[in-house]
Amino acid sequence: MKISYNWLKQFLKTDWPAEKTGELLTDLGLEIEGIETYQSVKGGLEGIVVGEVLTCTQHPNADRLKVTTVNIGGETPLQIVCGAPNVAAGQKVPVATIGTTLYTETGEAWKIKKGKIRGEESHGMICAEDELGLGKSHDGIMVLDDKLHVGALASEIFEIENDQVFEIGLTPNRADAMSHYGTARDLKAGLLQQDIHTELITPSVSSFHVDSRTLKIDIDVKDNTLAPRYCGLTITGIKVEDSPAWLQHRLKSIGLTPKNNIVDITNYVLHELGQPLHAFDAAKISGNKVIVKTLPAGTKFTTLDDVERELHAEDLMICDAEKPMCIAGVFGGSHSGVSEGTTSIFLESAYFNPISIRKTAKRHALNTDASFRFERGIDPNIADYALKRAALMILDIAGGEIASDLMDFYPKKIEDFQVRLSFENAKKLIGEEIPKETIKSILTSLDIKVNNVTEAGLGLTVPAYRNDVQREADVIEEVLRVYGYNNINTTEKLNASISNTSKFEDYKLQNIIGNQLASQGFFEILSNSLTTPKYVGLSAQLKEEHNVEMLNPLSNDLSVMRQSLLFSGLEAVSYNINRKRDNLKLYEFGKTYHNYSDNREEHKHLSVLLSGNKNDLRWNSPVKKSDFFYLKGIVDANLQRLGFTRLKVSPIKNDVFSEGVSLSLGKTKLVDFGIVNSKVLKYFGISQEVLYADFNWDNIIDMAKHSDIKFKDIPKYPEVRRDFALLLDEQVTFEDIDTIAMQTEKKLLKDVDLFDVYQGKNLPNGKKSYAVSFTIQDEHKTLTDKQIDKIMNKLQANFEKQLGAELR
Repeated sequence: MKISYNWLKQFLKTDWPAEKTGELLTDLGLEIEGIETYQSVKGGLEGIVVGEVLTCTQHPNADRLKVTTVNIGGETPLQIVCGAPNVAAGQKVPVATIGTTLYTETGEAWKIKKGKIRGEESHGMICAEDELGLGKSHDGIMVLDDKLHVGALASEIFEIENDQVFEIGLTPNRADAMSHYGTARDLKAGLLQQDIHTELITPSVSSFHVDSRTLKIDIDVKDNTLAPRYCGLTITGIKVEDSPAWLQHRLKSIGLTPKNNIVDITNYVLHELGQPLHAFDAAKISGNKVIVKTLPAGTKFTTLDDVERELHAEDLMICDAEKPMCIAGVFGGSHSGVSEGTTSIFLESAYFNPISIRKTAKRHALNTDASFRFERGIDPNIADYALKRAALMILDIAGGEIASDLMDFYPKKIEDFQVRLSFENAKKLIGEEIPKETIKSILTSLDIKVNNVTEAGLGLTVPAYRNDVQREADVIEEVLRVYGYNNINTTEKLNASISNTSKFEDYKLQNIIGNQLASQGFFEILSNSLTTPKYVGLSAQLKEEHNVEMLNPLSNDLSVMRQSLLFSGLEAVSYNINRKRDNLKLYEFGKTYHNYSDNREEHKHLSVLLSGNKNDLRWNSPVKKSDFFYLKGIVDANLQRLGFTRLKVSPIKNDVFSEGVSLSLGKTKLVDFGIVNSKVLKYFGISQEVLYADFNWDNIIDMAKHSDIKFKDIPKYPEVRRDFALLLDEQVTFEDIDTIAMQTEKKLLKDVDLFDVYQGKNLPNGKKSYAVSFTIQDEHKTLTDKQIDKIMNKLQANFEKQLGAELR
């Protein structure tokens, strides 16, 4: 939000520099993000002086150029070549001297230099009004008043507006400060704490009166829940034209483009008082009737930007007897606005339901100055005052007369808030006792009325426009921000409570695994839980009816809560690959959301994504590609870190994984991982292989409570390794071998490992060869050959019997 300092000073007389005022506003909670300089004429006409044309002769080498001598008050006149058709001797003209910087209409700077034009020297430039930024005409040079003194500075002759503009990062709760008047009201309270007493100047509307009743337009509000207050009046005999310079400067300083005097005045009052207004061409209102109502869903309406929109059944509309004219509180219609031919207007000032306006603005993706204020909650009790203020400005600037009574539909007044403040509670929350008189002074300066005072506290009435101050804590916050957070002393003693939490708390296990993944070279990502409903169609495991839909979506692509972390992760993969970051190791802790017939559920997951190479290219190490078994090692290492071993392995193949497995503890699934299906990758424009692991974090947390980490002494006696080369059927898995081996020798067999796989030449069809190692160790004595042979013979017999294996 932009606030002009010159405009602010119309409400509050202060001579503080803008920087100091900005610091105070920031302390009051209106954070100043920057201060910009505004000049109504860019450059401030610096270097432009009044000159007198002494002579004007034809250029010897150009038919359309003149050679002039111009007196600018120096010792000798300047020779200037000029191409303007109206230049003549005896004129007083604006002259840009050597070194002066001028600006084009687009703001590009260019400097006046000494030069030669068609062989004749030129020591400056006689300017047209558009070259100085004083107008749009380029028909010829500006001819000034003969009475002006030669050498006078142009910046002192023309009215140049120099201003400083605050950029305020307004928080959504501070609807009361969405105007120059609201900001001035806060600044006054802050200055009072600096012991600076200044009066808040309110624009007077005492001269408002009805001139005639020749144009009556009736108001019919169909729903006072959506439109609790609606005011209006008519003005006839106006002349629509450009606004005066001062009004244009005020709007330009805060980034608005002037349109015409009527529209500019409504914008001026909006930013002055925070009350949006709208002017309708009265001649275009059918039936001399304004109806505030909703219309059937699907009704077509063309807005001011010439876009045809389809209305929702809950959109509040301003209509006449035949057609809609405006989306209430959001945007006007293309056929009812003020134009150059308008001579009579209906001027509207209203208070609309904030929730209704917010939903309508979001539905139509319209963010206007009016909707910005309405949806946050404006002051419902200044609608008539703002209407009178605008009407008087229109009479003063555009002429005309007020041609109807001020009609005010306000069936049920929006009451102020009653709050009780305890001095003891204020002390507890603030951490320091603020004098009672200071508290009363601060509250009074904020327009909060003190009804009664006791030793224990205050009975207060908070004005309705402060919809963010409805509780005792809110009032204490108001006291503290005006008193100054910086004025609260910090204590030398720090108290802290030590919590006794379980080692299986979610955040503790998350930190353990997060640290382990980071040490393995992974980067954590955080993606949006809001996503597009289109992703449901990428997997049969996801159902459209399970989507949790947003009631007020920011866009169609962010309209549902995600059912899987995979797709938001693939968005990150695609984004990085498109920026030449091909080797990726990513992980994310996040939740998925599901809408079932009986309830809604959310589940926490850990997703791990791999793509590209395991390591970057180095001179001393070959590049190795991330593959399924590398991901398996990552998954196993992290599960083992939490105490999970000897898990059940089940193959899975669905439309998410082209190849994958599931690891379970008993009947509880812990993780699915594998190679992402190429059809899914194609949707995201990914051409390289991506590996994905989906940890069910909720299950891991539950099962971790039942897992124990076991410790044992380092054995003193050596281990022995023996190998088998087994000829097996193709369907036999290493898991089968491992399970049989561990069941055969539970005490001395420590590890089983597969170190070679062969299929092909010299093997029978349907067969494969596994080279398997077995590590045997007795922790209490050295093994003998007899013991080792006994174990190996037993293993061989079980493999032959249960798997049909043969030794090669």
